[in-house]
Amino acid sequence: MSPRRAVFLIGLLAALVAAEGLRAGDDGPVVERGTFVLHLHKRPTGKETYEIRRDGDDLVLKADYENTDRGRKEPLTATLRLRDGRTPERFEVKGETSRFTQIDSEVRVEGRTAAVREGKNTTHRPVPDRFFCAGGFAPVSVQMMLIRDWERAHGAGPLETLPSGSVTIEKRGRDTVEIAGKRVELDRYSVGGVIWGRETLWFDPERKLVAAVTLDAEFNRFEAIREGFEPALPTFVARSAADGMAVLAGLADRFSPKRTGPLAIVGATLIDGTGAEPLEDAVVIVDGDRIAAAGPRARVSIPPGAQVLEARKQAVLPGLWEMHAHFTQVEWGPVYLAAGVTTARDCANEFEFITAARDAIAAGRGLGPRLLSAGIIDGEGPTTTGVDIATTSEQAMALVRRYAEAGFLQIKLYSSLKPELVADIAREAHRLGLSVTGHIPRGMDARLAIESGMDQINHITSIVNEMITKEPDASKKKAASFDFDRMIREIDPGSERARKLIGVLKEHGTVIDPTIAIYELTSYPPGRAPEPGLAKVAPELAGPLRSMGARIAPAMERFLDERFRKFVEWVGVLHKAGVPIVAGTDQAVPGHSLHRELELYVKAGMTPMEAIRSATIVPARAMKLDREAGTIEAGKRADLILVAGRPDREISDIRKVKTVIAAGRAYDCAELWKSVGFRP
Repeated sequence: MSPRRAVFLIGLLAALVAAEGLRAGDDGPVVERGTFVLHLHKRPTGKETYEIRRDGDDLVLKADYENTDRGRKEPLTATLRLRDGRTPERFEVKGETSRFTQIDSEVRVEGRTAAVREGKNTTHRPVPDRFFCAGGFAPVSVQMMLIRDWERAHGAGPLETLPSGSVTIEKRGRDTVEIAGKRVELDRYSVGGVIWGRETLWFDPERKLVAAVTLDAEFNRFEAIREGFEPALPTFVARSAADGMAVLAGLADRFSPKRTGPLAIVGATLIDGTGAEPLEDAVVIVDGDRIAAAGPRARVSIPPGAQVLEARKQAVLPGLWEMHAHFTQVEWGPVYLAAGVTTARDCANEFEFITAARDAIAAGRGLGPRLLSAGIIDGEGPTTTGVDIATTSEQAMALVRRYAEAGFLQIKLYSSLKPELVADIAREAHRLGLSVTGHIPRGMDARLAIESGMDQINHITSIVNEMITKEPDASKKKAASFDFDRMIREIDPGSERARKLIGVLKEHGTVIDPTIAIYELTSYPPGRAPEPGLAKVAPELAGPLRSMGARIAPAMERFLDERFRKFVEWVGVLHKAGVPIVAGTDQAVPGHSLHRELELYVKAGMTPMEAIRSATIVPARAMKLDREAGTIEAGKRADLILVAGRPDREISDIRKVKTVIAAGRAYDCAELWKSVGFRP
């Protein structure tokens, strides 16, 4: 063969390799392989398989990940090449990280420069002296390699990561689990910076990752457990909650040293939430975790020795309620407080995690708002969520009793539950003093759900979808074949069908948490949602939140825009009809979306004060806690916020919370934001 022909063939082979995405090392010897079972809310939902091959002195990791969330598959692949088995030379990750977010990143290192591609944009960056590559919570086998690299460097300080960020790793202790009658000791690590907040990872003596308790890009509780270790999953979940709260416990004392006497808030405009007119130059006295007095300066005496908080040019309001939280990681605690939230209703979570977090906060061993828990019950089906499943009346009522015994205040019904079980669940819940909220189970309409005992309903879509004529073969049709104009007409809240449904809601006093802020976020193409808080989130959240949105053809944008306008209109019509509206977000942009929710309520027709009440006294009444919270009155919980503005006049001023007082302890909101990586 001539040298020219040989060069030609070598070039052709190289081009084919690049075109097909092949990697050298595909045929090298395998040095390690494994499988992780993926879980959402402790329910097995997928697998990740990985293989590490040797290619000369290099190691090449390949990972295939596929998770399924409520019937939607989320595939993802990754390749990581380590030069000399240690230094990242190439990293590529592509796929879906949740139902609403995607990733497509590549890092190529040449000398001291890295070419970093994120989507279609490529930048060139200097390579840090010590670095690794990571693309988020998945695939977890990449995180396994990251921890191994950190340990090889003797655990020296933070580790820079590409495409971006910096990871902090702390060895937190050792736990023992029993698997098939054998006790296995595992090292526990706390990892921050791969996702927003902390993950907890466990390694066996061979330095293989055994378990990762983390979150997906949609803030779902997510676990990856090496095959064979699944029986220890509840232990891993509970341990991660306790460990995360222990990490944050010291922040509360640092940010808010315990007082020995009363606190006097002096000079603020008092907006007490009772319906009374705002009061200029007021004084509020906090004694312990209670409000001792509130009123005009001339009538309220400041106790001797009280700590005085000057609050001129600020307004003092009741602490806000977040009525559709999913407290899936401990970092939500500082975020909610920073946003002015002093009470959060957790609408379904992992039992071990939420009880540990709730109890730690209540006992002063954590940092966050008071947590009120709603325990989820679902049925079997392709979109089942969690592991608390009931297919019979006996199973359903046993779950209700378990939640009641654990101090939950509500039961949350989910979509796959058999409609015939709703009445049994509601009857048992009401007998035990719990109320019932949630989704309307498939095969059931809102009227029947309410008449079966549902007290509250989550999401404006649960109401609006009642108006849409169901087409038997709709699932088989392409989006372009739907009559969107007809659908928009059908969801008009002024129709006769809508008026009848609104009458049922009003008659029964059914409480609605619309969560329209998250629908706004997902109704626009990625990056176009009008939420200023997106510019302030932690760096690890910026990418996933920017990628969240509707990936649709231009012809569909008008439909989604019109549909969202109807969602907002429905909130206004329900409120005007006397249906109780409580503010909740279903997470969305942490902290900021609750403020956006209230802004959208004003857009729907509420006055600013009515919007504020939807996040204060109205939810307190809905949860039957209005005698102790929801307004600023003597004897109630000392849950207050100080705002630099007048949100009763301009609702967007609710974003200017400067100080939050939760159960009598005052925190500077800027410090709270910074503690979890956000910009104040």
